[in-house]
Amino acid sequence: MTTDGTAAVAATGSGPQPEATRPARRGRAARVVGGLAVLTLAAGAVAAGAQLGAADEVPVGAVEVQAPPAPTTLGCVGTLQPPDERRRGDAAFDPSPVAPVTALDAVVPTGPGAGALTVLGGTGGEVERAGAGGASLRVEDVEAPLVVRAAPADEAPVVAAATTSLVTAGDLRGLSAASCVAPGVDDWLVGGATTVGSSAVLVLSNPGLTTAEVTAEVWGPNGPVESAAARHVVAPGATQTVDLGGAAAEQRALVVHVTTTGGQVVAHLQASVVEGFTPAGTDLVVPGAAPATRQVVPGVVVEESQVGAEVGPALRLLAPGDEATTARVTLLGADGPVEPAGVEEVELAAGTVVDVPLSGLAAGAWTVVVDASAPVVAAAVVTRTGTAGELDDRPRVERAWSAASAAARHGVVALPREAAARLVVGAVAEGDDATATGEGRARLRVLDEDGGVLSEHDVTVDAGTTGSWPVADLAEGAAGLELEVLPGARVDWAVELEVLQEDGALVSVLAPVPVVDGDGALRVREDGRATRG
Repeated sequence: MTTDGTAAVAATGSGPQPEATRPARRGRAARVVGGLAVLTLAAGAVAAGAQLGAADEVPVGAVEVQAPPAPTTLGCVGTLQPPDERRRGDAAFDPSPVAPVTALDAVVPTGPGAGALTVLGGTGGEVERAGAGGASLRVEDVEAPLVVRAAPADEAPVVAAATTSLVTAGDLRGLSAASCVAPGVDDWLVGGATTVGSSAVLVLSNPGLTTAEVTAEVWGPNGPVESAAARHVVAPGATQTVDLGGAAAEQRALVVHVTTTGGQVVAHLQASVVEGFTPAGTDLVVPGAAPATRQVVPGVVVEESQVGAEVGPALRLLAPGDEATTARVTLLGADGPVEPAGVEEVELAAGTVVDVPLSGLAAGAWTVVVDASAPVVAAAVVTRTGTAGELDDRPRVERAWSAASAAARHGVVALPREAAARLVVGAVAEGDDATATGEGRARLRVLDEDGGVLSEHDVTVDAGTTGSWPVADLAEGAAGLELEVLPGARVDWAVELEVLQEDGALVSVLAPVPVVDGDGALRVREDGRATRG
């Protein structure tokens, strides 16, 4: 028990020990105090009938007009695309001995914005519905992309949803998860490859009512892949898939830029790897932050690996403009910042994709910070090495991609039932030095299946550190996490998902769904040159 009578919750896994079990120090560590106490991570409106006249201007102050809150619409990925059997040399070998088990989970926290929650199919038909006041729901046996729509109440709604596909054997063995996102017009997908054994499928879905014209640009290790540049027309409610193995063949590292006119789309890459006949990981590459001179990749949870290992974590970078740059890489762990030996600074030629190996890191949770003089995009991939199957000549491998974060002030993650979840929080000092002192602060709410609060925690993270906690240690039966950042250092977070099976761990990473805060007020200024007639 702590001095205020609250029970201390032990942080397990890669994080440091709770405060009660170690000497107090100003450190780069993570501490958890449970309950409702503290979770500390050291570590025109123009008047009717108006007409234009020659009268003198009359200064008129701005007035606020209350606009009604709008519903929130999120687009969700569907199930995995089947592997291309033509790439197999043995027609008798079944690359898909088990089908993906795909489900969608959604949650709306209780509060003044908690209106009805509806899941719609691609044609607009209702699939599932929950009433107002806060709720969670689950849709099983998902095949096609779905749309989640949260109606407003007195305020704009807060909502999150995620699709999870679990494949226990075959070419697509892995846990593939993605948070549902607002449809966009400009997305950067950093991940995947098309070399022998690797597959990258671009999936474009249009949840809107307007036809979308989509342009896809592709970069590889040797620069832009001109043969892959193409336009695609996606009808309302439709989905298009593009196998990049044909248009951008033999690219060991990919970045795809998707831009849209006319409508909006939800874009992602399905990336999978097979080594011979041994599955070597499947995941979904989701949109990350737009090009910027600082990128932060949260939720990078690594297993122990040796420097130079063939299989291990890596950071992918691209300077997509016309300017070459040098990227400085800093890794923020439980005990503070680390500059990876040999890759502290990475030379990036304009338009070329570079993979930076991160093997040799201590097992645990990390946040990757990239600083450059020219805008770059970034993402990280982690691996899990399992055991070999009866017909495998090597151990099976799982892979999970984590996209760069846009550092939203307020976000929510819906938690799937089939996976154990781990909250990963990193704090990055503002300014040029990502390791400078300071604190990141936030308020964490663990949500139940009715959208209510199971437990609430104050979060404090020393700048330059990362902390991680199993969600099960924070509360049982969690349906979602809501985190609201307070003034202080930048806070970036994600949720790692894990399913344990006999041949190894399957993992994926969920990014938070940003909450658009606002009171709906519009400031309108009357034109003083208009006179009433």
